[in-house]
Amino acid sequence: MLHITMIGCGAIGVGVLELLESDPQLCVDYVIASAGSADLVRQRLASFKQPPQVLTALPADARPDLLVECAGHRAIEEHVLPALERGIACLIVSVGALSEVGLVERLEAAAERGNTRIELLPGAIGGIDALSAAKVGGLDAVSYTGRKPAKAWKNTPGELACDLDAITEATVIFQGSAREAAQLYPKNANVAATLSLAGLGLDRTQVTLIADPLSDENVHQFEARGAFGRFELSLRGKPLLANPKTSALTVYSVVRALGNHAHAISI
Repeated sequence: MLHITMIGCGAIGVGVLELLESDPQLCVDYVIASAGSADLVRQRLASFKQPPQVLTALPADARPDLLVECAGHRAIEEHVLPALERGIACLIVSVGALSEVGLVERLEAAAERGNTRIELLPGAIGGIDALSAAKVGGLDAVSYTGRKPAKAWKNTPGELACDLDAITEATVIFQGSAREAAQLYPKNANVAATLSLAGLGLDRTQVTLIADPLSDENVHQFEARGAFGRFELSLRGKPLLANPKTSALTVYSVVRALGNHAHAISI
Protein backbone atom coordinates (compact mmCIF):
# COMPACT_ATOMS: atom_id res chain seq x y z
CA MET A 1 0.00 0.00 0.00
CA LEU A 2 1.20 3.50 -0.90
CA HIS A 3 0.99 5.95 2.00
CA ILE A 4 0.30 9.54 0.94
CA THR A 5 0.25 12.95 2.56
CA MET A 6 -1.75 15.63 0.74
CA ILE A 7 -1.00 19.34 1.05
CA GLY A 8 -4.28 21.26 0.78
CA CYS A 9 -7.82 20.04 0.47
CA GLY A 10 -9.83 22.44 -1.66
CA ALA A 11 -11.80 21.44 -4.74
CA ILE A 12 -8.91 19.43 -6.24
CA GLY A 13 -7.99 17.68 -3.00
CA VAL A 14 -11.55 16.66 -2.17
CA GLY A 15 -12.05 15.36 -5.71
CA VAL A 16 -8.88 13.28 -5.47
CA LEU A 17 -9.83 11.83 -2.08
CA GLU A 18 -13.27 10.83 -3.35
CA LEU A 19 -11.73 8.83 -6.19
CA LEU A 20 -9.03 7.26 -4.02
CA GLU A 21 -11.56 5.80 -1.57
CA SER A 22 -12.18 2.88 -3.93
CA ASP A 23 -8.48 2.00 -4.42
CA PRO A 24 -7.15 -0.34 -1.67
CA GLN A 25 -3.55 0.25 -2.77
CA LEU A 26 -3.63 3.97 -1.99
CA CYS A 27 -4.04 5.50 1.46
CA VAL A 28 -4.01 9.21 2.35
CA ASP A 29 -2.93 9.30 5.99
CA TYR A 30 -2.62 13.06 6.44
CA VAL A 31 -4.00 16.24 4.92
CA ILE A 32 -1.97 19.36 5.70
CA ALA A 33 -4.07 22.53 5.89
CA SER A 34 -3.40 26.07 7.06
CA ALA A 35 -4.35 26.88 10.64
CA GLY A 36 -7.20 29.05 9.42
CA SER A 37 -8.74 26.36 7.22
CA ALA A 38 -8.09 23.17 9.22
CA ASP A 39 -11.55 23.07 10.86
CA LEU A 40 -13.26 23.64 7.50
CA VAL A 41 -11.23 20.82 5.95
CA ARG A 42 -12.22 18.48 8.78
CA GLN A 43 -15.87 19.30 8.06
CA ARG A 44 -15.37 18.57 4.35
CA LEU A 45 -13.88 15.17 5.14
CA ALA A 46 -16.32 14.15 7.86
CA SER A 47 -18.43 12.09 5.45
CA PHE A 48 -15.52 9.95 4.25
CA LYS A 49 -15.39 6.33 5.44
CA GLN A 50 -11.83 6.70 6.71
CA PRO A 51 -11.01 10.42 6.69
CA PRO A 52 -7.32 11.31 6.85
CA GLN A 53 -5.98 13.15 9.86
CA VAL A 54 -5.96 16.92 9.30
CA LEU A 55 -2.84 18.72 10.55
CA THR A 56 -1.17 22.06 10.00
CA ALA A 57 2.31 20.57 9.39
CA LEU A 58 3.82 17.20 8.58
CA PRO A 59 4.89 15.47 11.83
CA ALA A 60 8.65 15.30 12.29
CA ASP A 61 8.59 11.49 12.39
CA ALA A 62 6.22 11.04 9.42
CA ARG A 63 7.68 9.32 6.34
CA PRO A 64 4.97 9.15 3.67
CA ASP A 65 5.81 7.39 0.42
CA LEU A 66 4.62 10.47 -1.46
CA LEU A 67 3.66 14.04 -0.67
CA VAL A 68 1.12 15.53 -3.08
CA GLU A 69 0.81 19.32 -3.33
CA CYS A 70 -2.75 20.46 -4.14
CA ALA A 71 -2.69 23.73 -2.24
CA GLY A 72 -1.28 26.47 -4.45
CA HIS A 73 2.00 28.24 -4.83
CA ARG A 74 2.74 29.17 -1.22
CA ALA A 75 2.62 25.51 -0.17
CA ILE A 76 5.71 24.74 -2.24
CA GLU A 77 7.84 27.06 -0.11
CA GLU A 78 6.22 26.06 3.16
CA HIS A 79 5.87 22.30 2.77
CA VAL A 80 7.40 20.86 -0.41
CA LEU A 81 10.95 22.20 0.01
CA PRO A 82 11.28 20.91 3.61
CA ALA A 83 9.80 17.52 2.62
CA LEU A 84 12.36 17.13 -0.18
CA GLU A 85 15.15 17.92 2.27
CA ARG A 86 13.81 15.06 4.42
CA GLY A 87 13.97 12.66 1.49
CA ILE A 88 10.23 12.57 0.74
CA ALA A 89 9.27 12.32 -2.93
CA CYS A 90 6.83 15.05 -4.00
CA LEU A 91 4.20 15.45 -6.71
CA ILE A 92 3.44 19.06 -7.66
CA VAL A 93 0.11 20.23 -9.11
CA SER A 94 0.74 24.00 -8.93
CA VAL A 95 3.37 23.98 -11.67
CA GLY A 96 2.77 27.68 -12.35
CA ALA A 97 4.61 28.43 -9.10
CA LEU A 98 7.83 27.40 -10.81
CA SER A 99 7.71 30.64 -12.80
CA GLU A 100 9.29 32.29 -9.76
CA VAL A 101 12.92 32.93 -10.62
CA GLY A 102 15.21 30.40 -8.98
CA LEU A 103 12.50 28.14 -7.55
CA VAL A 104 13.13 25.25 -9.97
CA GLU A 105 16.81 25.29 -8.98
CA ARG A 106 15.95 25.38 -5.27
CA LEU A 107 13.60 22.42 -5.63
CA GLU A 108 16.18 20.46 -7.59
CA ALA A 109 18.89 21.18 -5.01
CA ALA A 110 16.59 20.17 -2.12
CA ALA A 111 15.69 16.92 -3.89
CA GLU A 112 19.36 16.14 -4.51
CA ARG A 113 20.24 16.77 -0.85
CA GLY A 114 17.36 14.52 0.22
CA ASN A 115 18.24 11.87 -2.40
CA THR A 116 14.68 11.97 -3.69
CA ARG A 117 12.74 13.34 -6.68
CA ILE A 118 10.01 15.74 -7.80
CA GLU A 119 7.27 14.92 -10.29
CA LEU A 120 5.44 17.74 -12.06
CA LEU A 121 1.90 16.66 -12.96
CA PRO A 122 0.40 17.58 -16.36
CA GLY A 123 -2.94 18.51 -14.78
CA ALA A 124 -5.44 19.85 -17.29
CA ILE A 125 -3.37 19.29 -20.44
CA GLY A 126 -2.31 16.26 -22.50
CA GLY A 127 0.56 15.68 -24.89
CA ILE A 128 3.31 16.47 -22.39
CA ASP A 129 5.07 13.20 -23.23
CA ALA A 130 5.15 14.08 -26.94
CA LEU A 131 6.31 17.65 -26.28
CA SER A 132 9.13 16.61 -23.97
CA ALA A 133 10.21 13.93 -26.47
CA ALA A 134 10.20 16.54 -29.28
CA LYS A 135 12.44 18.74 -27.12
CA VAL A 136 15.17 16.07 -27.36
CA GLY A 137 15.38 16.56 -31.13
CA GLY A 138 15.06 20.35 -30.92
CA LEU A 139 12.04 22.66 -30.77
CA ASP A 140 11.60 25.85 -32.79
CA ALA A 141 8.36 27.24 -31.35
CA VAL A 142 5.64 26.42 -28.81
CA SER A 143 2.49 28.50 -28.41
CA TYR A 144 -0.48 28.04 -26.11
CA THR A 145 -4.00 29.50 -26.03
CA GLY A 146 -6.21 29.08 -22.96
CA ARG A 147 -9.92 29.87 -23.27
CA LYS A 148 -12.15 29.77 -20.19
CA PRO A 149 -15.64 31.02 -19.25
CA ALA A 150 -15.62 34.69 -18.30
CA LYS A 151 -16.44 33.87 -14.65
CA ALA A 152 -13.26 31.79 -14.40
CA TRP A 153 -11.23 35.01 -14.68
CA LYS A 154 -12.94 36.70 -11.72
CA ASN A 155 -10.54 38.06 -9.10
CA THR A 156 -7.65 38.07 -11.60
CA PRO A 157 -5.98 40.80 -13.68
CA GLY A 158 -8.48 39.81 -16.38
CA GLU A 159 -10.92 42.16 -14.63
CA LEU A 160 -8.63 45.05 -15.61
CA ALA A 161 -8.46 43.93 -19.24
CA CYS A 162 -12.24 44.02 -19.75
CA ASP A 163 -15.60 44.04 -17.97
CA LEU A 164 -16.08 40.31 -17.49
CA ASP A 165 -19.77 40.75 -16.67
CA ALA A 166 -20.47 42.82 -19.78
CA ILE A 167 -18.52 41.16 -22.61
CA THR A 168 -20.66 39.37 -25.19
CA GLU A 169 -17.95 37.62 -27.20
CA ALA A 170 -14.58 35.95 -26.69
CA THR A 171 -12.05 38.56 -25.54
CA VAL A 172 -8.26 38.33 -25.28
CA ILE A 173 -7.19 39.32 -21.76
CA PHE A 174 -3.49 38.46 -21.98
CA GLN A 175 -0.72 37.91 -24.51
CA GLY A 176 2.88 37.36 -23.50
CA SER A 177 5.32 34.77 -22.20
CA ALA A 178 4.46 31.76 -20.06
CA ARG A 179 6.43 33.28 -17.18
CA GLU A 180 4.32 36.44 -17.26
CA ALA A 181 1.11 34.42 -17.56
CA ALA A 182 1.95 32.19 -14.59
CA GLN A 183 2.88 35.19 -12.43
CA LEU A 184 -0.23 37.22 -13.30
CA TYR A 185 -2.68 34.29 -13.34
CA PRO A 186 -1.25 31.76 -10.86
CA LYS A 187 -4.55 29.88 -10.45
CA ASN A 188 -5.32 29.79 -14.17
CA ALA A 189 -2.01 29.37 -15.98
CA ASN A 190 -0.56 26.10 -14.66
CA VAL A 191 -1.01 24.62 -18.13
CA ALA A 192 1.15 27.30 -19.74
CA ALA A 193 3.89 26.74 -17.18
CA THR A 194 3.74 22.96 -17.64
CA LEU A 195 4.06 23.26 -21.41
CA SER A 196 6.98 25.64 -21.09
CA LEU A 197 8.89 23.42 -18.66
CA ALA A 198 8.38 20.43 -20.98
CA GLY A 199 9.36 22.47 -24.04
CA LEU A 200 11.13 25.76 -24.71
CA GLY A 201 11.09 27.30 -21.25
CA LEU A 202 9.03 29.98 -19.55
CA ASP A 203 10.38 32.92 -21.53
CA ARG A 204 10.18 31.42 -25.04
CA THR A 205 6.69 29.89 -24.79
CA GLN A 206 4.04 32.28 -26.13
CA VAL A 207 0.69 32.45 -24.33
CA THR A 208 -2.73 33.89 -25.17
CA LEU A 209 -5.53 33.87 -22.56
CA ILE A 210 -9.17 34.40 -23.55
CA ALA A 211 -12.35 35.09 -21.56
CA ASP A 212 -15.36 33.60 -23.36
CA PRO A 213 -18.84 34.40 -21.98
CA LEU A 214 -20.41 31.88 -24.38
CA SER A 215 -18.35 28.90 -23.22
CA ASP A 216 -18.88 26.51 -20.33
CA GLU A 217 -15.62 24.66 -20.97
CA ASN A 218 -11.93 25.21 -20.33
CA VAL A 219 -10.32 24.98 -23.79
CA HIS A 220 -6.59 24.36 -24.04
CA GLN A 221 -4.82 24.52 -27.40
CA PHE A 222 -1.12 24.34 -28.15
CA GLU A 223 1.09 24.00 -31.18
CA ALA A 224 4.72 22.87 -31.35
CA ARG A 225 7.19 22.92 -34.25
CA GLY A 226 10.68 21.47 -34.42
CA ALA A 227 13.01 18.87 -35.88
CA PHE A 228 10.37 16.16 -35.29
CA GLY A 229 7.78 18.00 -37.43
CA ARG A 230 4.71 19.72 -36.08
CA PHE A 231 1.72 18.85 -33.92
CA GLU A 232 -1.34 20.58 -32.53
CA LEU A 233 -3.49 19.60 -29.57
CA SER A 234 -6.92 20.89 -28.58
CA LEU A 235 -8.58 19.79 -25.35
CA ARG A 236 -12.04 20.89 -24.23
CA GLY A 237 -12.25 20.19 -20.52
CA LYS A 238 -15.20 20.60 -18.21
CA PRO A 239 -14.40 22.81 -15.21
CA LEU A 240 -14.79 21.49 -11.68
CA LEU A 241 -18.23 22.39 -10.35
CA ALA A 242 -16.60 23.50 -7.10
CA ASN A 243 -14.04 25.73 -8.84
CA PRO A 244 -14.47 27.03 -12.42
CA LYS A 245 -10.79 28.04 -12.54
CA THR A 246 -9.79 24.36 -12.53
CA SER A 247 -10.42 21.61 -15.08
CA ALA A 248 -11.85 18.33 -13.83
CA LEU A 249 -9.01 16.60 -15.71
CA THR A 250 -6.60 18.02 -13.12
CA VAL A 251 -8.18 15.78 -10.47
CA TYR A 252 -7.93 12.75 -12.75
CA SER A 253 -4.30 13.59 -13.50
CA VAL A 254 -3.43 13.39 -9.80
CA VAL A 255 -5.27 10.08 -9.36
CA ARG A 256 -3.55 8.63 -12.43
CA ALA A 257 -0.10 9.65 -11.17
CA LEU A 258 -0.73 8.09 -7.76
CA GLY A 259 -1.98 4.91 -9.40
CA ASN A 260 1.16 4.72 -11.51
CA HIS A 261 3.23 4.78 -8.33
CA ALA A 262 1.13 2.13 -6.58
CA HIS A 263 0.15 -0.32 -9.32
CA ALA A 264 2.26 -2.95 -11.05
CA ILE A 265 1.88 -1.38 -14.52
CA SER A 266 2.13 2.35 -15.22
CA ILE A 267 1.26 4.23 -18.41
